[in-house]
Amino acid sequence: MTIQIRKAIVEDAHQAAPLIYEALGEIANRLTGESEVSKILEQLQVLFKRTANRHSFLNTYVAVNNVNKNILGIIVLYNGEDGAKLDAGLQQWLEQKNAPISTIDAEAHPDEFYIDTICVHQDARGLGIGTKLLLYAEEVALSQGYSKLSLNVETQKEDAQRLYKRLGFTISEPWTIINEPFFHMVKKLN
Repeated sequence: MTIQIRKAIVEDAHQAAPLIYEALGEIANRLTGESEVSKILEQLQVLFKRTANRHSFLNTYVAVNNVNKNILGIIVLYNGEDGAKLDAGLQQWLEQKNAPISTIDAEAHPDEFYIDTICVHQDARGLGIGTKLLLYAEEVALSQGYSKLSLNVETQKEDAQRLYKRLGFTISEPWTIINEPFFHMVKKLN
């Protein structure tokens, strides 16, 4: 199977939303203001198609099977400086929906290029797609002039931490997102 990583397009929303949901878990409830899975997925598609939020197609790259064109994985990237602006757009959208609004926590430092979300479809795990997406993120960060790539990983996700460490990320500090403990991991780029 040959895989291509490309910038997402609006039409990817239907395949990307379930992967975003799987990666975010319960955080997706707060980001969409919804509690039913079908409504969360519907609203994640809406967010994906919009431009002023973290999970917009503008910040997403997809790993695609070149034969059947199915999306096998996604990675959401943006620079730390843009985080607050993207969150303001999300906050405004939630207010317009009259959704319960919680504070949206910063997830990166301004001098970092940030991996917000990464997920590989369950049928494609173990094929190295996650590693390819992470290496692609490095290329994007370098092309935009960043020397640090960062991400947050839940403290209990030891397998994910091992992967990130194998690829050169180190834990730089504890981090809290929506009152949940994470490790902030950073990779210095050449």
